[in-house]
Amino acid sequence: MTPLLKLTNLQKAFGAVTVADNQSYEVMPGDALGVLGPNGAGKTSMFNLITGTLKPNGGSIHFDGKDITNWSAARRSHSGIARSFQVPQPFSGMTVFENAMIAATQSAGLHGHAAETLCLDVLDQTGLMSKANVLAGSLTLLERKRLELTRALCTTPKLLLLDEIAGGLTEAECQSLIKTIKDIHAGGVTIIWIEHVVHALLSVVDRLIVVDFGKLIAEGPPKDIMESPQVKEIYLGIEADA
Repeated sequence: MTPLLKLTNLQKAFGAVTVADNQSYEVMPGDALGVLGPNGAGKTSMFNLITGTLKPNGGSIHFDGKDITNWSAARRSHSGIARSFQVPQPFSGMTVFENAMIAATQSAGLHGHAAETLCLDVLDQTGLMSKANVLAGSLTLLERKRLELTRALCTTPKLLLLDEIAGGLTEAECQSLIKTIKDIHAGGVTIIWIEHVVHALLSVVDRLIVVDFGKLIAEGPPKDIMESPQVKEIYLGIEADA
């Protein structure tokens, strides 16, 4: 089976600061991959490289069997890559439904009844149907997180990149969001999820990678990664020989 996403020797630096240090890994269709690493490790930069808002200094990115290394961010979005952001920034003066319609028409290329049907289906999936005609600026934090998911899903993605979407939520809100993400993944969407709320991440993903100073330092089943002395030292601040 062809990987949905393949990074090969991906490199990116800003002067002396390296955010991607020869990164190589694959994501198969249907995978749920978790990404761990301390603040400043280069996790969000990795997403920026995948989505095309950053250009690499070296290496390649393949998506769905095509070399997309030099593709624009818009072309990557149209091809099936979507993401959420750490800080939700909806169009506050528009309704939830209007926010969804922008994604459906501008990224998915749908119009009229087809766009409306998609948006309503996604709003139902993300639990925002009752808020469809509410201004996005009046939403709670959990609802804004759900709107981030909605806008991403309305682009009809094959690959969904989640950037710390559980951050700032209460435990009950986090559990509610986890259920929604599980349902999205069960519906066939491949997921890569960066998260500091580790228990939320581990309840969804089937594989973990750990990034530190732009370098991929560990990859494997979640249980093995969380028990790794190297990961405990770098990510959790525990001495490896403790």
